[in-house]
Amino acid sequence: MFTRSVDDVVPVQWGNGTSHRLLTKADGMGFAVAVTLVRQGTTSALQYRDHLEACYCVAGSGEVVEKDGTRHKIMPGVIYALDEHDPHYLIASDYEDLHLISVFNPPIVGTEKHTLSADGFSQY
Repeated sequence: MFTRSVDDVVPVQWGNGTSHRLLTKADGMGFAVAVTLVRQGTTSALQYRDHLEACYCVAGSGEVVEKDGTRHKIMPGVIYALDEHDPHYLIASDYEDLHLISVFNPPIVGTEKHTLSADGFSQY
């Protein structure tokens, strides 16, 4: 058994926010867990080709928009699952940051960062 606090982890600047990678591949758990902050008023085009991801909203609000334009409201108590390596837009509301608990399978290494551009979906 071990414990780890967000205060023990240096946050990764992933593009439009920060990610405290609390569990990574090196921990040997078979999945990774991160505390993710998405800055208010931002839109991020994202895709995980090598990982499945589920995100549970603990504070703030926003939307996840599928590539076809289908919109899903995100607020505390809502989870969204990217179960098909789905390209998506993660949008934080204009008036508050979006706070998520993100789970990855297989686990991320922990140093991954998105490269956001208008040319397409950032991937890792």
